[in-house]
Amino acid sequence: MSKGEETRKQVLEAAVEVAASSGLASLTIGSLAERTGMSKSGLFAHFKSKETLQVQVLEFAGEAFIQDVVRPAVSAPRGEKRVLTLFESWLATARDGTAECLFVSAAWEYDDQPGAVRDRLVRMHLDFRDSVAQMFRTGIAEGFFAADADPEQFAHDLHGIMLIYFQAHRLLGDARAEERARRAFSRLIESNR
Repeated sequence: MSKGEETRKQVLEAAVEVAASSGLASLTIGSLAERTGMSKSGLFAHFKSKETLQVQVLEFAGEAFIQDVVRPAVSAPRGEKRVLTLFESWLATARDGTAECLFVSAAWEYDDQPGAVRDRLVRMHLDFRDSVAQMFRTGIAEGFFAADADPEQFAHDLHGIMLIYFQAHRLLGDARAEERARRAFSRLIESNR
């Protein structure tokens, strides 16, 4: 990795942390310059605008989410094991990571804000939903789940479990949030056998 690429990576890591804690909309080239000790002009040379910065932060966090959640699942055997690996990886990321925090908060920030940031966020959510549905669809085809199970409904329900887990864990400080998420996931699996 070149020095410029390494600097860009460090800047994007800092930007993800800021956006995850303060919101993507609050992220500016000026606030990031302050956080990283870089000049505004140096950061502007990398990103050109606040909107470009925000989109690149989403993409950087999305790459981390794929690495931490999707790739382990795709590497697992097809069927129930793959879906379980997806859940466990997602749960660990939601519990310990910043990327999940960023995507949850950005969804609320940008749900009614037209533009490139919202468009990219929507595309990322749709792509992930489709990936979850496809993993489940493969499990149906291989006999792990009922032939009449609905992959899109499964993806929807799993996302609901993860959103309420995130809220219970992060906002409410519920010590039993993970236990409750695991029970809900088990029921979801059982209802699709």
